[in-house]
Amino acid sequence: MKVRTWLYGLGAALGIVGILGGTLVACASSPEAKFATVKAGELPAGQAWPGVYYNPVYGYLHLVGQEGSLVGRWKRTDSSHWGEMSGTVEGNVMHFAWKEHRYGVVGPSGESHGSGVFVYKLPAVEQAIPELDGQYALDESSDVGQWHCVKQVGMKPDLNSITGESPVDAPALHDKWQ
Repeated sequence: MKVRTWLYGLGAALGIVGILGGTLVACASSPEAKFATVKAGELPAGQAWPGVYYNPVYGYLHLVGQEGSLVGRWKRTDSSHWGEMSGTVEGNVMHFAWKEHRYGVVGPSGESHGSGVFVYKLPAVEQAIPELDGQYALDESSDVGQWHCVKQVGMKPDLNSITGESPVDAPALHDKWQ
């Protein structure tokens, strides 16, 4: 009798673990980012992807061509984060992977990463300034953010101007250890 009760208990426990395990696995799966469907067109005549682009939150995005793709770096305008991206271009569309680092934080909480897409646009006005209309998402999220940039005419991209070094110099200490 005790063996039968024990087997029923074991069977019930395994059944519950199986149900919960399946639920936990389903919850742990990463949803895909849901970007707008973008059909690549031609890059506007006389235009090129490399350059410096500005966004009021993400600051200056420096994009350069490298080994058949584009790579870029940015530093937020509040100097709290810096980021890097790399991606492929087809005409006026760039698909990219990005990683952003928080200054002064080490470990997983100091870094976020995801994917995104930019569309290179040239407004239909005289002496138009190129723009990037973009969307991005964290790898673990299906939420999509907007990233709109305006090309900075006359600025040359410099990836080395953006590094992981603290944006603020530490104050000099005048104390002496005794």
